[in-house]
Amino acid sequence: MDPRAAVSGPRRLLRRLRDVMASPHAAQERLDQITAIIAADMVAEVCSVYLMRAGEVLELFATEGLSASAVHNTRLRVGEGLVGAIAAAARPLNLSDAQAHPDFVYRPETGEEVYHAFLGVPVLRAGRVAGVLVVQNRTRRHYTDEELEALQIIAMVLAELVGTGELVGPEELLPADGIALLPLRLEGVKLNGGLGIGAAQLHQQRITVDKLLSDDPEAELERLRAALAGMHSALDDMLAEQSVDAGEHRDILETYRMFAQDRGWLRRLNEAIVSGLTAEAAVQKVQEDTRVRMGKVGDSYLRERLADLEDLAFRLLQHLSPGPVPNQGSGGRDIVLFARNMGPAELLDYQRAGLRALVLEEGSPTSHVSIVARALDIPVLGQVEDALAKVAPGDPVIVDGDNGQMFIRPGEDIQQQFGEGMAARSRRRAEFAALRDKPARTLDGARIALGINAGLLIDLQALDAFDADGVGLYRTEIPFMVRPDFPDVEAQTDLYRRVLDQCADKPVVFRTLDIGGDKALPYWRQSGEENPAMGWRAIRIGLDRPAILRNQLRAIVRAAAERQLNIMFPMVAEVAEFDTARRVLDLEIARARARGRAVPAEIRIGVMLEVPALVFQLPALLDRVDFVSVGSNDFFQFLFASDRGNPRLAERYDVLSPPALRCLDQVVTACRAADVPVSLCGEMAGRPLEALALLGLGFRRISMPPTALGEVKSMVRSLDLGAAQTYVRTLLDLPDHSVRSKLRTFALDHGVSI
Repeated sequence: MDPRAAVSGPRRLLRRLRDVMASPHAAQERLDQITAIIAADMVAEVCSVYLMRAGEVLELFATEGLSASAVHNTRLRVGEGLVGAIAAAARPLNLSDAQAHPDFVYRPETGEEVYHAFLGVPVLRAGRVAGVLVVQNRTRRHYTDEELEALQIIAMVLAELVGTGELVGPEELLPADGIALLPLRLEGVKLNGGLGIGAAQLHQQRITVDKLLSDDPEAELERLRAALAGMHSALDDMLAEQSVDAGEHRDILETYRMFAQDRGWLRRLNEAIVSGLTAEAAVQKVQEDTRVRMGKVGDSYLRERLADLEDLAFRLLQHLSPGPVPNQGSGGRDIVLFARNMGPAELLDYQRAGLRALVLEEGSPTSHVSIVARALDIPVLGQVEDALAKVAPGDPVIVDGDNGQMFIRPGEDIQQQFGEGMAARSRRRAEFAALRDKPARTLDGARIALGINAGLLIDLQALDAFDADGVGLYRTEIPFMVRPDFPDVEAQTDLYRRVLDQCADKPVVFRTLDIGGDKALPYWRQSGEENPAMGWRAIRIGLDRPAILRNQLRAIVRAAAERQLNIMFPMVAEVAEFDTARRVLDLEIARARARGRAVPAEIRIGVMLEVPALVFQLPALLDRVDFVSVGSNDFFQFLFASDRGNPRLAERYDVLSPPALRCLDQVVTACRAADVPVSLCGEMAGRPLEALALLGLGFRRISMPPTALGEVKSMVRSLDLGAAQTYVRTLLDLPDHSVRSKLRTFALDHGVSI
């Protein structure tokens, strides 16, 4: 499209509005003038502006055409009436007969009953609805797409006026009587455990766009092209940095960079410039539109990618800005960072040494920023509702990631309690570090193998830090989840080889892909399932889509050439599934040999025991496997028919209950009789009291999150295993809901470190 062919009408209107905005008149007078100009230019008989006030109430602030007495008297709750519906959905509404709409609410003081055609758009500022702009006419008609586009651009101008605070002051939206200054306790979802104490810093990246209109679209398009080139170059530099050129960090940033090359995003930017906007205004408009569109979709992956797009828009505005932009990431020491959501590159902008915790209003365990934060060992709390509205910069904050809670402006007693907790945590860490070169051996001489569960290359650092005995579970799906597309055999081979190289002579147990359920791949759209944890996932996908399984096994076999290979299949429910999966592995080994490739020097094939049905097939299974590893997280979820993600059920069942321990005892007994090694990997192994019970049942190899190694080793070295075995056996037939308190008493009486 020739830029010169763009309609000049909207640009003329916007110039008039900008002149009014720049005038010295009071804000209310300017708003009245703006509504009159819009009505005249759009040949609308009514133009009204509603602004958001405290308590999520929309107040009529200005009107041309409705009764003047309704101004500041007509109010609608969010969701009430057509105006409230626009605010609730943050989307435009275009109606030929407003009164026929089910959401229409008649307010006699306005005199709007004679108007039928209705067009309303949200006034958006920083992703939030600040008001609603409406035009109306008596005749029944739909407004054109061009009129809708013009009204949305006008709403951007209004957002600037609202943002000055002259019409509705920001202090009005705070609770009355100083309540906002009182201590607050907020809950969220644990995205990464740990304890962080520091001063609040708000991550609210925003560049004010002063010039919205341009008479030279070609010049603006050239400015956009230059800014995009500069941004791409900066992203390339970031990828080249040694600090992030490792493993999944690079995959995450590669995915992030792909968004900067998205054709749809670039096309919308060009179209906005052709309509008469400056390059900066085009970026702002497209981002507001994207924020509204993606913020309402049900797909969690798409919502999480909005954070990446928000960051890209900000970076593009930085490259378009003529002057330097303050470094948002400079931060300071001991800060707790607050954000609605973030892109991974934004987090890397901050100085790691001073960052104590991250709090997100959104976020999920699979979002890119969460994965990077876990790799950097930063406590992260996600899905904390209205966190940004409830904290002020500099407020003291305590983030308790382990328990999914945080404290804003905590009282002295809370600060003292957590301060003591952090001091004790530091002392414990020092004690655990001192155990690094000491064996995990009980008081009566039993050697216990302590492994780690890993899913990122950075997790493998714990092998040396705690002298772990190997990787008891390598979750191969996590690298798949941070990539923009399915990795080919070469990419997988490179990753698995790097894992084996970093582990040197320590064993690694690779679990084949456990995707599905709560582990969604961004490039794999699965249909919704009523019970995804028990649905089409893990080995079930691998067997139904054998090309996926074969490619992964081919890569693992190549990576383990002339080394020991330990591999296990997840979510196996019957022996026949294991047999089929093993045949696929045999095919890949035969294929490698036929092509003259080196094969693993030793191959150990196991199964991850997660489905209780497999317990009743142990005799047949144990004749076929080289080892068994109990996946405690899913195993007990299925055993108790209890969704472990449901907070209502979190305390209902206990892994330290007699039926749970009896079931594990049955597995250990069968494996010992068949001389098949058995281990347990999962959260249960990472808690000292639960680990004590496991050792008492006969487990001699357990695998856990890297952060749990120190305290579990401390427990092992303080334990008389013989006494523990004798005591645990007395608990198996009790009718108790849980034997946790009994085990805790035993530990305290026997000086066991828990």
